[in-house]
Amino acid sequence: MKSIVVVLHNIRSVHNVGSIFRTADAAGISKIYVTGITPTPLDRFGVVRPDFKKVSLGAERSVPWEYVWSAAALLQKLKNPSRGGGYKIWAVEQAKNSVPYYRVKYHASGVKKVALVFGNEVRGLPASVLKKADKTLEVPMRGAMVREAHHPRHVGRGKESLNVSVAFGIVAFSLLQK
Repeated sequence: MKSIVVVLHNIRSVHNVGSIFRTADAAGISKIYVTGITPTPLDRFGVVRPDFKKVSLGAERSVPWEYVWSAAALLQKLKNPSRGGGYKIWAVEQAKNSVPYYRVKYHASGVKKVALVFGNEVRGLPASVLKKADKTLEVPMRGAMVREAHHPRHVGRGKESLNVSVAFGIVAFSLLQK
């Protein structure tokens, strides 16, 4: 049986995390691991955060999740077949060795277990996490700069990245294609 889990590392926005949970529920993701400073669905009193709940629409109740401080240690555990792992680690990040997400055919690949890893909205994934990845995927950017067209420094090159929750949705649903 195929299994996709998600690792969210150092994502700052509770809204992004809530949106990812909601999309993960729709995509049938097996589990979400929340690592580093990523906000969990529950506050320090064990109550669902109102801002999270507003975006997730209850997905924290239907998608299993777990908080783990160290993403690098978690990825090592997920990779290790003798510890219940055996996952291939696919980081989603713009990097020299990344490949466009649509070139990866999960169902045709023979890979049974995948851990998708997403990082901080500004800094992305740290080198310690990227080193653990078996593959690095990216969503190619083709749009114009964020600056207004009349701005004197408008150069017309691509935006740096999408919102992490949007990138998650694109990649997750792409992997479901047969």
